Amino acid sequence: MEDFSGKVAVVTGAGSGIGRALSVQLAAAGARVALSDRNTESLAGTLALLAGAGHKAFALDVTSREAVFAHAAEVQAGMGPVHYLFNNAGATIMGSFEQLSIEEIEWQLDVNLWGVIYMAKAFLPGMLAARAGCIVNISSVFGMIGFPLQSAYNISKFGVRGLTESLWSELDGTGVRAVSVHPGGIRTGIAKSAPLAARAGEAERRLAGLSDAMLVTPPEDCAREILAGVRAGKARILTGNRSSTLWWMSRLFPDSYPAILRRLAGGSKRKGG
Repeated sequence: MEDFSGKVAVVTGAGSGIGRALSVQLAAAGARVALSDRNTESLAGTLALLAGAGHKAFALDVTSREAVFAHAAEVQAGMGPVHYLFNNAGATIMGSFEQLSIEEIEWQLDVNLWGVIYMAKAFLPGMLAARAGCIVNISSVFGMIGFPLQSAYNISKFGVRGLTESLWSELDGTGVRAVSVHPGGIRTGIAKSAPLAARAGEAERRLAGLSDAMLVTPPEDCAREILAGVRAGKARILTGNRSSTLWWMSRLFPDSYPAILRRLAGGSKRKGG
């Protein structure tokens, strides 16, 4: 079982939701937390909640490669070697692939996929040099199944999962490991704040209206399960509402699950727009 006490943990998207809960619980477990977010006001609110000393907050846009690499250098120079990286920052946009513009898809991938790639590339060399470390990538249940009207989000989260599973083999024997986390319906603001595609139709608006019924697991519970899984050495962590159900759906009905999901989403094959 791993011990977070005295370790340096980097958490992106720490201003709210899962990132805030992870930061609070890591600090309570004795870690020194380097927390970051684009929203500096929310970030300051998280920092005020942390127990102990030695934590630092950083304004960071994970879509900027230059900013991320500068952040990694600053954290390591000021706080020492990083033991844990929690790639949590994320966003979503609702819309079918047909409706989404190229620019909207690029925005989604910049935040959810390139942000993870930049952070992992920036911090991995230090971990490999120390022959110790853990990269925890927050994918999604939508990184296990392709959910209708979330095509850009699905692309990004399947990409995060693919990167992480590649690292399982590539990092073997290095002392560094990677963890793929697949949250289900977590009660955060990601869905409520999610923009609709500019060409979105009634189906997208109906899906957005279902968020309260689907997003029920408190982020504190999610963070607790993530940290328990990391401590136990798990490579994949399922957490939150319907996460296990969707995982087994993808395993047992890999070709037929889309028909089930279309009914859950309340739409037909083509609707809206």
